[in-house]
Amino acid sequence: MRYSTQVKPISYLKANAAEVLLQLTERREPMVITQNGEAKAVLQDVASYEETQETLALLKLLALGNKDIEQGKVTPVGDVVARLRAKPSGK
Repeated sequence: MRYSTQVKPISYLKANAAEVLLQLTERREPMVITQNGEAKAVLQDVASYEETQETLALLKLLALGNKDIEQGKVTPVGDVVARLRAKPSGK
């Protein structure tokens, strides 16, 4: 995705807020908002934002898992299976 096509000055956002929101929802591409020629903010639709947050949460879990592995904080799968089988089924 090329962000260069989605760069707009803050004056454009002020004058076309409803259109910008519709465009964000339809295209699902973020928009960079500039002020005095400098990038100041990124706008994106809610669905894309939620997907990004879910992805980041999964990546964080993976990173934490990798850290545990590096630190030797692991349990052999056979031990886990044995523990699960030993628990009462609750029937």
